[in-house]
Amino acid sequence: MDLRKRIEAANAAYVERKGPSGHPDRKWAILTCMDARMDPVQFAGLADDAYVIRNAGGRVTEDAVRSLVVSAKLLGTKEWYVIHHTECGMASFTNETMRALLAESTGPAVQEGGVWRNAAPFLPGAETAMDFLPVAGEPACLIADVKALRAHPLVPRTIPIYGYMYDIHTGKLTEIEEASEAGRPLR
Repeated sequence: MDLRKRIEAANAAYVERKGPSGHPDRKWAILTCMDARMDPVQFAGLADDAYVIRNAGGRVTEDAVRSLVVSAKLLGTKEWYVIHHTECGMASFTNETMRALLAESTGPAVQEGGVWRNAAPFLPGAETAMDFLPVAGEPACLIADVKALRAHPLVPRTIPIYGYMYDIHTGKLTEIEEASEAGRPLR
């Protein structure tokens, strides 16, 4: 069965068992990585209990801030969690590496022996100055993201922002005290 048919079949089964749902009562928002190895519903014990924003690396981007601000302003979230994880693919390259790969080809790339290279078939390349926000070391990157979020002028001063690391191998969440301290509410 191809992927599209699997998705449609899984959705049909989901529709059969799904009950009514509303907005989360607990008023949490989580910003985390899009890595498929981590499922916030499972590792944080959530079931329709949080708004989850995911992107490559779980990084604080303007779009992530936009989503979090909407969650606070219009959906009433009262606590935010920024959760990075071990062995993030975003730590495997630099902006320079990504830009060089894209200048050569917009097709897929593979990593061999710790080095990225474009894979055939090659597609036309494109120059870019985009910041891909690679992860430059944990937990320093997590701490910097929480600080950036706390400093953003649209982020309510009263919302606590907590920083956690998720271990891909064990599933354990560990609070990074320096990140959570940087995200404490400003009264």
